[in-house]
Amino acid sequence: MNIEIKGIHLEVTEVMRAYIEKKMPRLDFAREYVVDMLFTLSKEGSSFKIEVMINFRWGNPTHVGLEDFDVFKGIDKMFDKIEVKITREKNKIQEHKGLESVRTTENIKEELES
Repeated sequence: MNIEIKGIHLEVTEVMRAYIEKKMPRLDFAREYVVDMLFTLSKEGSSFKIEVMINFRWGNPTHVGLEDFDVFKGIDKMFDKIEVKITREKNKIQEHKGLESVRTTENIKEELES
């Protein structure tokens, strides 16, 4: 999973980058489904706007965004929303195309062994 972090009207500090990278293990369950994530942090007045563009392996991009007055609390809330969004998208694909459409490493190993 590729991760890109950029700032608009805001310098993304090493502390911010480290905080986001520290939160990434929460998304380990989705490593096989997500190709890349683009975090955009911006400052608008006295609040911070945090947006994430998630590109899934099956081609569907999705966007998640929120505003908060504290960038670190906003990042925490953003990861909560990302977890829900990824789970919902994964379940939608599984229901639509069947369980085999979302191939996992275990499924691939089983196919190679048989």
